[in-house]
Amino acid sequence: MRDTRDIQDKSVDSVEAVEAVEAVESGGADRPRPAPPISELLDAAARAALPVLRTVRDDQLGLPTPCAEYDLRALLNHLFHVVVAFQALAAKQEADFSRTPDRLGEYGARWPDRFVQEAARLVEAWAAPGAEDGVSGGMGLPARTVGAMVLLDLVVHTWDVARATGRPYEAPTGCVAELRTLVARMAPTARRMNVFAEPVPVPPGATALDALLAETGRNPLG
Repeated sequence: MRDTRDIQDKSVDSVEAVEAVEAVESGGADRPRPAPPISELLDAAARAALPVLRTVRDDQLGLPTPCAEYDLRALLNHLFHVVVAFQALAAKQEADFSRTPDRLGEYGARWPDRFVQEAARLVEAWAAPGAEDGVSGGMGLPARTVGAMVLLDLVVHTWDVARATGRPYEAPTGCVAELRTLVARMAPTARRMNVFAEPVPVPPGATALDALLAETGRNPLG
């Protein structure tokens, strides 16, 4: 999966992309109960991510990750940037994806604590009244879909970090359920945009997280 900037850059000009993600919003008839607020899912995802992120050592930052274009340091800086930028999108403001700041370099050994703070601000931003309503600023997509996009980065990139460092990771069930719906709707368009790689087959009995990862082009069992 490439970074979220690619979705922003291309989706605003793609009617197909907007139609695909709007289908997520109209799929409620298939759900037995209303989906939880995005803020709750983001909070759960952040809590699950932090034990993985806090175990990253300085001597591991050059390791490769399942995202071929990122080593571990670049991936963490990308994830940090997404968590900060999507706070603005929750408020229907513009977000700058033209460059990725080196927050690990800026914060040094304190970067995990700063990530905790920014993740809390992200949750707060998406819990604000009206955050999930209407269309998000800049991206031209339904606001809840945009919230689910940062949730996707938080869950999938935490798995990437865990895989790179050999740490266990278990994503919250509610987050995975939300994201499988999102990815099922967005995947064909995302693959045409080279945001997702081609899906990877998974054997019967694979977990829901394995299936989600496979849909983004990752090999969860390899």
